[in-house]
Amino acid sequence: MARHTGSRFRVKRIQELTKQELTTLLAEETQVLAVTSSLMVLDCLRHQITMLEQTVHKRLHHTPSYEQLLTVQGIGMLLAQTITLETGAIKRFPSVGHSASYCRCVDSTKMSNGKRKGTGNVKNGHPYVAWASMEAAQCAMRFQPEAQRLYQRKLAKSRNNTILARKAVAHKLSRACYYIMRDLVPYEATKAFG
Repeated sequence: MARHTGSRFRVKRIQELTKQELTTLLAEETQVLAVTSSLMVLDCLRHQITMLEQTVHKRLHHTPSYEQLLTVQGIGMLLAQTITLETGAIKRFPSVGHSASYCRCVDSTKMSNGKRKGTGNVKNGHPYVAWASMEAAQCAMRFQPEAQRLYQRKLAKSRNNTILARKAVAHKLSRACYYIMRDLVPYEATKAFG
């Protein structure tokens, strides 16, 4: 759509387009066919994903740590399941720093005599937990004023490096998730970002 019309549409708007609107927006019949067939594939995939999520949700044994992770604004059913299942027993991490490292939320540079000697094991940790941490951070920045303030502060400090600022929010959330899962307590934004 963007290539042929020159304008960008939101996903929801594209899904709401009728065939009549498509024929007025696009010049050729083949373009209309390409867009409608892509939308039909997306619709089919959306139904399959929903069915798979419901099946997984029914078959999982929800632990108390999963229930407590749901108290975090920005962590929904899918992220809580990912964090719980991929982290495993939280007692295997001796400290919160080890857990944050497993989430790939800490820097892994090698320092000697105050000088940087290269990067360390940057792929250490679990990729799915790292993904879940970054997704939770993105949602937290939308719904939690404390997370938004931290993001803005880190963004200004890092000269508009958005990835670094998001990673700082993810680090705080991963630390909070460690304590939530270890102590089985509900989430408190003032403690996490205070």
